[in-house]
Amino acid sequence: VQLVESGGGLVQPGGFLRLSCAASGFNFGWYDMSWYRQAPGKERELVATIVSDGARINYADSVKGRFTASRDNAKNTVYLLMNSLKPEDTAVYYCSLITLGRRHWGQGTQVTVSS
Repeated sequence: VQLVESGGGLVQPGGFLRLSCAASGFNFGWYDMSWYRQAPGKERELVATIVSDGARINYADSVKGRFTASRDNAKNTVYLLMNSLKPEDTAVYYCSLITLGRRHWGQGTQVTVSS
């Protein structure tokens, strides 16, 4: 299982970013995929989960209405479009899934929201 996130960076408050997570080593279309984030000094928190066929997505209350998760099963990729970014969205963002008896993580991508 390999998960590689990309798309992070520095953005001003109110701006947007789109994160990508390229997956390999498993049958991507069979699994729910999640985005998590971890801010400095805080625990890792769940941001969004998208089911295997993309038909249902659950979001944390803190990002609802601003973030949109999506996936392209033909490309083995999951996305997180983040709009109206706030300084409190600053964190390392990870994609993740559970398979083979455990949760797998990518290396993460840093998102910094600052003026």
